[in-house]
Amino acid sequence: MRDSLKQLALTRFREFVREPEALFWSLAFPIILSVGLGIAFRNRPPEIVHVAVVGDPSAVAVAMESLRKAGGFATEHLEAIPARVALRTGKVALVVNARVMGRVEFEYDDTRPDSRVARVLANDALQRGAGRADPVPSTERYVREPGSRYIDFVVPGLLGMGLMGNGIWGIGFAVVDARRKRLLKRLMATPMSRAEYLASFLISRFVLLVVEVLLLVGFAALAFGVPVRGSLVQLAIICSLGALAFSAVGLLIAARPKTIEGANGLMNLAMLPMWILSGVFFSSENFPGAVQPLIQALPLTAVNDALRANMLRGAGLDVVGPELAIILAWAAVCFTLALRLFRWR
Repeated sequence: MRDSLKQLALTRFREFVREPEALFWSLAFPIILSVGLGIAFRNRPPEIVHVAVVGDPSAVAVAMESLRKAGGFATEHLEAIPARVALRTGKVALVVNARVMGRVEFEYDDTRPDSRVARVLANDALQRGAGRADPVPSTERYVREPGSRYIDFVVPGLLGMGLMGNGIWGIGFAVVDARRKRLLKRLMATPMSRAEYLASFLISRFVLLVVEVLLLVGFAALAFGVPVRGSLVQLAIICSLGALAFSAVGLLIAARPKTIEGANGLMNLAMLPMWILSGVFFSSENFPGAVQPLIQALPLTAVNDALRANMLRGAGLDVVGPELAIILAWAAVCFTLALRLFRWR
């Protein structure tokens, strides 16, 4: 490595570590976010279904006994008007109107998921209590293991989001700030080459990448038992290619703007669609099929899918080959355009 490139890379690294805000948002914030999401969506016992029972006293007693035997219900005997008030205010999910002759009427808000679930569970309990026999025997097997929980899904997404943010923001802001302060113009008077200047950002980014990945993945594994079923070498390759692609995007965005405000708008324009569409906090499959080709072509979608395949399924590079091809394509195209469009004044 030439001495000028080495000194430029050290400068980039020193600029980063001397900014407490950058250290917090790059290294600490993803961990704090994983703690909050891990606690909020931790595995918990099945929730108790709150049900109000109204109607004829004798029928109410039979209905409440059937619900009690089924388990999982918190029942309360109310008059009709207070029961409807409790339903409207969310204190109960379902009102069971137990009538004579074994008839039952359910009152619930069909737009509330908890009310629809309560209706199904309560009806099943009452039918069984009345002696219903299922014609098809069934058994249940609960799957509660690392890899199937929400925290397992979201940690690779947080890692991908961190790669994107640090690559685009970390490089883009530094370049635009140097241009705004006319430092680029001064650097051009030195023996430094333009390629070395841009390469110094990539080198410093890869040094910080090691710390970033180890902190988040290590913390998630120790605190929440998030699995890493794939090869650590392959995980490092995916993270490195992702960091390279997002660094190239950051350089392209910073190629022309002369103000921080202009760069900030372009960065948000590039990242906001990926935050929403690329499956950071929920699956990208939730979006309509018509937009799936566009979503799958986004670099963050490819990075998140490759990380989840490696960490949760133990998939090898042959499985995530299409995702890696998308990442490399973004890196090559954006870096080539950045070199051609880069403004030094």
